[in-house]
Amino acid sequence: MPRIAIASAIAALSLDEDLPALHAALDAAGIHHETLSWDDPTVSWQRFDAVLLRSTWDYTQRLAEFLAWCEQVSACTRLINPLQIVRWNTDKHYLGELAKKGVPVIDSFYVEPGQAADRLPDLPEFVVKPTVGAGSRDTQRYVREERAAAIAHVQRLLDEQRAVLVQPYLSAVDTQGETALLFFAGKFSHAIRKGPLLKRGEGPTRALFAPEHISAREPSAQEMATARKVLAALPVQNLLYARVDLLPSAQGPQLLELELTEPSLFFPTHPAAADRFVAALKDRLS
Repeated sequence: MPRIAIASAIAALSLDEDLPALHAALDAAGIHHETLSWDDPTVSWQRFDAVLLRSTWDYTQRLAEFLAWCEQVSACTRLINPLQIVRWNTDKHYLGELAKKGVPVIDSFYVEPGQAADRLPDLPEFVVKPTVGAGSRDTQRYVREERAAAIAHVQRLLDEQRAVLVQPYLSAVDTQGETALLFFAGKFSHAIRKGPLLKRGEGPTRALFAPEHISAREPSAQEMATARKVLAALPVQNLLYARVDLLPSAQGPQLLELELTEPSLFFPTHPAAADRFVAALKDRLS
């Protein structure tokens, strides 16, 4: 019987809505599993056939420590998704790389530590976020008239030695929402709609992640084509799981984020999704 560790974080155990369905599907497939905190120093990760990254959602606050742990795990067992893609995906500079490959990415402007906070572009409405972050933590929406506040936000992140990503706010999300497409072993599984997260005048959340409004969604043909174009541009192919987050625009769907490390997979919205995921995992372990 295969043995896998499901890597989570203490603060996320009660928040990860995928875990009950995942546990049930693993039990049905005859796969032994334990859900453990990634930073628990008492765990012997080498006793597992694989370590599956799931809700390790506090890593953004200590990325170097998390990547060192991923390297340690990779040296003694199989890390899913693999170390190379985790290193690449945990910093949103990857969006700039994908844009250079012709992927339709929302325009992305970076401000690096040591640069002036006021060099952010002049946009009518825009979003400021750290390049290492998740769940809308430390992310805020601004309009041009709030530029001084935005610069202060950028400066705070720079003072913490965190690079900053500035993107135009695509207002169509306010009515159409965001579409996330889930792929398991390269095959499309399901999609969901997220309601708009960033409201005018709200400060950036300091919680582990901002509350989300999720429902099932059937992606359009254009969204599906865009998602497959994104996946084809990845530096590592045939990943066990990938989540492609798209926003609507006048130019068509554009990539907001690509979740390859510890994404929510939204199993509760599609009853068969957890079984599909575990079938793909079992195939990898055989």
